[in-house]
Amino acid sequence: MSDPLSIAILGCGSRGRTYSQIAASFGDRYRLTAAADPVAVRREFVAALAPAGSVRTFDSADALFAAGKLADVLVVATQDAQHFGHAMAALEAGYDVLLEKPAAESLERCEELDRRAREVGRRIALGFVLRYTPFYSTVKSVVDSGRLGRVISIRSHEGVEPYHQAHSFVRGHWRSAKGSTPMIVAKCSHDADLLCWLGGAAAASISSYGNRSWFRAENAPAGAPERCTDGCPAAKDCLYDAHRYLGDKRRWLRMVLDGSEEAEDETILGFLRTSPWGRCVYRCDNDVVDHQVLACELENGITATHTMTAFDCGRTLEIYGTKAALKGGTPYQEAGSPELWLRHHLDGRVEPVEILKPSDDGYAGHGGGDHGIVDAFDRLFRGPSALPPGLDGLAGHRLAFLAEESRVAKGEPMRPNRISTS
Repeated sequence: MSDPLSIAILGCGSRGRTYSQIAASFGDRYRLTAAADPVAVRREFVAALAPAGSVRTFDSADALFAAGKLADVLVVATQDAQHFGHAMAALEAGYDVLLEKPAAESLERCEELDRRAREVGRRIALGFVLRYTPFYSTVKSVVDSGRLGRVISIRSHEGVEPYHQAHSFVRGHWRSAKGSTPMIVAKCSHDADLLCWLGGAAAASISSYGNRSWFRAENAPAGAPERCTDGCPAAKDCLYDAHRYLGDKRRWLRMVLDGSEEAEDETILGFLRTSPWGRCVYRCDNDVVDHQVLACELENGITATHTMTAFDCGRTLEIYGTKAALKGGTPYQEAGSPELWLRHHLDGRVEPVEILKPSDDGYAGHGGGDHGIVDAFDRLFRGPSALPPGLDGLAGHRLAFLAEESRVAKGEPMRPNRISTS
């Protein structure tokens, strides 16, 4: 039996803690060796998942890298603007990397990461957890089986969910493209990756449209103050009232307030009075879009579209082939249809497609993808099926970044200079 794959965590927030918990659940297969985060309680949480004294802790990325290479794989789960610098430092230190998406804040820096990883012979896998869900794994197997015939076109759709949009992309860390990345990259890089991954090719030409239509000052209710906690006359009927963090939306606080699960209501109210998450959604400094559509042609001739909207919930996918069409997603299931099904062109027969459900182990985040990607670590980073050196998933990032360039240019087509199907 080979030695356990050793894993270090840089950034022990929500994503870093999730990955480390899952890795620890695999027993002897993986070994946690280091945790770095400026917040002591976060890095100590990770350290407590392993035998006492076996995880070295650091209060900064600089301190972690100064200690030399401490693991086979470094999970980089820091804030978006830090990804490029931390990933570059990890490559120089000799790590393979699991890098939370987006890889960097610009396409040029993504390309630079790919070049450097190839030069030093290291692998960077992006946190595209949807690839590893039972749903999309099943979709991929159906496409690859030939049951659809030749794939002609793909349509995908993501409803972000209104309160999620408000929490993350109006009030939250990803509200400004200047401080993070454009919405189509920050939220829909999963979907851009899926179009290239399922289509089997990179994009050759991309056009996109979208804007910020609703979360603007002119749409604020009459008399709405700067903060929900200042006493808003429209609070009772406002979908985005921050006081919902005390009730049905409390789970969102886990991402931004340490100890929120045990916090008293007054503690949370104090947080809302001073933090970005207590602001009126119509009076924030957000600049990312709340709806966008992209259309592209892949290098192999498949056409594909993706729609992102704040005003729906859940993902749907439709793939049209010469023999059959494949359709699925949670909205279909909620409407009473199978979650994934085929319609055969020859006789019109509808055939449900069975999906392997994620195990009920507490790690079904992202439809089982969080568990699935950690389960794949040893396949991604060692052995005959390991990834080749470079940035895996670069094609999807190219698609998303170029879609934003097209949107800013009012739909002008964009064409990549280099092509990659990774």
